[in-house]
Amino acid sequence: MAGKFELKAAKSGQFHFNLLAGNGQIIMQSEMYETKASALNGITSIQKNAADEARYERLVSKTDKPYFVLKAGNHQIIGQSQMYESAAARDNGIESVKKNGPEATVVDLTA
Repeated sequence: MAGKFELKAAKSGQFHFNLLAGNGQIIMQSEMYETKASALNGITSIQKNAADEARYERLVSKTDKPYFVLKAGNHQIIGQSQMYESAAARDNGIESVKKNGPEATVVDLTA
């Protein structure tokens, strides 16, 4: 099963999305966007940048949990992963984004 983006509206009226792997697990989440169009642009940016290894930044949280962010060409963060238990699990998450991100369909849950 292919990955998908789930576009959602928050109670605040802003929009955000998650990238899900084929198994339905969330592998990346977005920031909040003021408009639906901006959120859709964020999805397009992930689709464009997901396959590029240079766009990933591998990080460690204050509680020593590995995670990653995906950046656009302008160095803005366009998606962030969950916190992982190991660097190997984080790296598997990156590979999943690379595999699922470029071809993932968009499911609009805002309606």
